[in-house]
Amino acid sequence: MSSIQYFVASSLDGFIATSKDDLAWLLQFDGFEGGKESYDTFMDGVGCIVMGGETYAWLMEHEPGNWPYPSTPCYVFTRHEYAAPPGSDITFVRGHVREFVQDFKDDAGGKNVWVVGGGNLAAQFADAGLLDELILSVIPVVLGDGKRLLPLEGPTPPLELTASRTLGRGVVELRYQFSSGDKPAGG
Repeated sequence: MSSIQYFVASSLDGFIATSKDDLAWLLQFDGFEGGKESYDTFMDGVGCIVMGGETYAWLMEHEPGNWPYPSTPCYVFTRHEYAAPPGSDITFVRGHVREFVQDFKDDAGGKNVWVVGGGNLAAQFADAGLLDELILSVIPVVLGDGKRLLPLEGPTPPLELTASRTLGRGVVELRYQFSSGDKPAGG
């Protein structure tokens, strides 16, 4: 059965990007011990990707001509008109995440659905009670401000820590499960 997962990295103070979408603080950690293996293992279980329009635009600007998920169906929530890169399987959608959940799971083919980002999109899944798991790599830097990890209106119920490990350069990977009884209202 497909799970909806938010696999993300944040600073120690809970930001996933600077206020200007700068990821240099994160990219300086590329190649840390265990990072590639963690990502590859995660991606082996992903059958569908969901992202927000800002994340899509960032990828198109910073990875021109290189769509990083060529064989994985992807949905992009946006109000803008974009063209999909050649060879990609991208569907552009508007509306509430709840309207499309069955489509995500059908396209995932029994694998998991990855909410790539940003935080606002992941918060919509959480608010609707649709987020099953948070897989968080905590990067040992403090940004001071920026785009929040999960910008919710209020607190979530307690999440269950299912795994933790320290990777290279002080990165800590934490896996939290939203249990069915602990999801925010709407789930």
